[in-house]
Amino acid sequence: MTNVDPSVAPTKTTCPYCGVGCGVIATPDGKGGATIAGDPEHPANFGRLCSKGSALGETLGLGERLLHPMIRCSNGKFEEVAWTDALDHVANRLQHIIAKYGPDSVGFYLSGQLLTEDYYVANKLMKGFIGTANVDTNSRLCMSSSVAGHRRAFGSDTVPGCYEDLDHADLLVLVGSNAAWCHPVLFQRMIANKQKRGARIVVIDPRQTETSGDADLFLGLKPGTDTALFSGLLTYLADSGALDHSYIDKHTSGFADGLAKARSIAGSVAVTALATGLAETDVATFFQMFAKTPRVVTLYSQGVNQSAQGTDKVNAIINCHLATGRIGKPGASPFSLTGQPNAMGGREVGGLANQLAAHMGFTPPDIDRVRRFWKAPHIATHEGLKAVQMFQAIGRGEIKALWVMGTNPAVSLPNADAVRAAMRKLDLLVISENVQSNDSINSGAHVLLPAHAWGEKSGTVTNSERRISRQRAFLPPPGQAKPDWWIMSEVAERLGYGAAFAYHSAADIFREHAELSAFENGGSRDFDIGAMASVADDEFDSMPPFMWPMPRGEREAAQRFFAEGRYYTSDRKGHFVAPDVPMLRGAVSEARPLRLNTGRIRDQWHTMTRTGLSPRLGQHLPEPYVEIHPADAAQADVVDGGYARLATDLGQCILKVVVSERQQRGMLFAPIHWSQENSASGRVGALVAPFTDPFSGQPENKATPVAIEAVTFGQRGFVLSRRPMSFPKDVGWSRVAVTGGYGYLIASNLDVAAWRTFLSPQGEAGHIAEYEDAARGVYRAAQFSGDRLEACVFIGPAKDTPSWEAVKMAFAAETISDEQRGLLLSGKSADGVANDGPVVCACFGVGRNAICGAIAEGSRTVAEIGAKLKAGTNCGSCIPELKRLIAQTGVAQPMEASAAS
Repeated sequence: MTNVDPSVAPTKTTCPYCGVGCGVIATPDGKGGATIAGDPEHPANFGRLCSKGSALGETLGLGERLLHPMIRCSNGKFEEVAWTDALDHVANRLQHIIAKYGPDSVGFYLSGQLLTEDYYVANKLMKGFIGTANVDTNSRLCMSSSVAGHRRAFGSDTVPGCYEDLDHADLLVLVGSNAAWCHPVLFQRMIANKQKRGARIVVIDPRQTETSGDADLFLGLKPGTDTALFSGLLTYLADSGALDHSYIDKHTSGFADGLAKARSIAGSVAVTALATGLAETDVATFFQMFAKTPRVVTLYSQGVNQSAQGTDKVNAIINCHLATGRIGKPGASPFSLTGQPNAMGGREVGGLANQLAAHMGFTPPDIDRVRRFWKAPHIATHEGLKAVQMFQAIGRGEIKALWVMGTNPAVSLPNADAVRAAMRKLDLLVISENVQSNDSINSGAHVLLPAHAWGEKSGTVTNSERRISRQRAFLPPPGQAKPDWWIMSEVAERLGYGAAFAYHSAADIFREHAELSAFENGGSRDFDIGAMASVADDEFDSMPPFMWPMPRGEREAAQRFFAEGRYYTSDRKGHFVAPDVPMLRGAVSEARPLRLNTGRIRDQWHTMTRTGLSPRLGQHLPEPYVEIHPADAAQADVVDGGYARLATDLGQCILKVVVSERQQRGMLFAPIHWSQENSASGRVGALVAPFTDPFSGQPENKATPVAIEAVTFGQRGFVLSRRPMSFPKDVGWSRVAVTGGYGYLIASNLDVAAWRTFLSPQGEAGHIAEYEDAARGVYRAAQFSGDRLEACVFIGPAKDTPSWEAVKMAFAAETISDEQRGLLLSGKSADGVANDGPVVCACFGVGRNAICGAIAEGSRTVAEIGAKLKAGTNCGSCIPELKRLIAQTGVAQPMEASAAS
């Protein structure tokens, strides 16, 4: 019998990225890392993982981890302190500020990366005991319009459908969602439905994305006009006899007013087409498809939510489902395809400033109920400040103390320069984090508290379909890192509330959370997991994924809500909501003639704190960029592969230019992931206007007026180094993870002479080999320590940008041979290994050149490429790009089954 080391046993846990909530099997390697696989038994993903999930094992290093509590001293530098000193300091400063300015002078800003148990303790401490509801979360930026729309229509923040509906639907309508990149595990489920059952897909988006490539119908509507489109649809459904009058009469209210408002916004197909900028035939086709298809799921994402009218957009969609009774039935529901790994769990415990725990609100009965359950002496009696409002209040000096947990508001919030300036005004800025440095830490943090990271955390998360799963620890916590719930409980004890926060484990908190969900419920509230309130510690440890609700006495949750009515509104009916006339907040002008749309890319997450550590994930799109239509590019005199300055009334960035006909005229697109930590000028949050939805408080990240102009860099190149590097102010750079150290892509106008002293000898790394051609503007240098390459710089003319593929291979090696050393400055590989080019398939590291080679050798379908190179056979998010590469050969391809199915 073989004895298995328990420290390297496989552990079932949950992915820490998006709201899909994929199950993961992590097997520690005994060296601080782990191998990662999808959990074939988890009902969210059945073993699939996207490129980010597959690369989780590359993100577990401790090189940038915060390992000890730190306090900034009078000299401006952080000093390591004991936990007791750090906690005493935080508690004493909070007590002083509350005594002087009142509880509303304090704010917490949380993250969907927290576990439900962490969220619960934060909300209990602030709302129940400190006495303020100034607790908000970065989930405000992604799904709060959906929450507000649910509450207006359903009386509760209830997701009516589930992932199985993607298998049963005959029509899948994706609105403002690039699911092929952002939710690829679910998107491949939709593609499987299309291939096996003939389901049709409609994509509605101002921008043609990888998702639109698989659409039966693409509607490239004008930005901000989603409400007009779905108002027109509701009108069409009424006029074509497609309403479910029985459902409307029995289970809804407000239909007449809702329909009247829809008619006033878009009373016909022709008016809808005019309002949205679409062709009448396309509008009519979509309306007919929706009307004639009983099983339809409308999946909406950030293109809907991140809007100053996001809640109205959500309700315009829900109105169409209520009117047809297509809600809570197999294959028929509206579905919010948004969220972080625990955005839903945060909502369950009151993570937003306008919520109380267990899906209760700030009504007198709910306030009293939570007060009695918590035995809370100072419970907040009114809603707090939402995220954008909170940081504006900090800027005005109204909030004096802020505790940030697991998020980076100086990058992700709109008007990010103002956010950074506001944070510097705080009397107390506490940040609980995994990293030693980020833009928010560098915005004047006074105290840094090392928190557990994924792999060390233990607790629960809830995904987008209401499924609660365990995140389990499989690595020991490094240094002095602690759970977030423990840190807050220790501060609560020092504030005098120890009896209410005497938790010994995440299981203790989960049981209390479950008990509150059932407290005086009796079916009056949607969220109820009372059946789990008495789970023993070992049952919590082994708890399988389950969906809520699960009241006491039940062990199997209802998968769907509202097919038979029974809403949570005052009249127990679903409410039609009359939306306002659609209108974008910021107006374009001669000075700002375009609109900036921001969003995610395939292989990165948020501000790259985790994904930025993976060499694999950094290779697909390694630089911050702006995508622009060819006509707009010509008018602005910017060129593909060049650089451009984007400027709004709030800030500016310099980004690489991608010219693409998939981009709508008048619109620009830029990804959100780059920060001051990983780029010279890629922090697009500084450009975004802080216009917010009046109901949800969610900012409009999709349509800020912007100007663009060309920026010329005469030099391009790269730097590789074992340590982080800094660059002169006028050098454009972006940091990319590479095996063995740090990579930087460079654009500059420096003289060649300025680069000669860039690689100064470090310790034993004293030997530097150089090549210079001043006439051509070429400089190359490599620094060695014995037989190891320590650093190198390759700079040349922009028209002849050097490739770094062969040099990265030499840099990744422990030792470098004489032959490699001799060829290094040529940029060529000593062993003749071909350059695979930019990575297309991040799951298996397959480059564009290898794929094009396979096509040239006869591979004519995605399946054939997958069989040869494995590309496209895991998450499927690279399949749209594989199809484009095949199409570029000019060879027609037959209809095929996805290699990722």
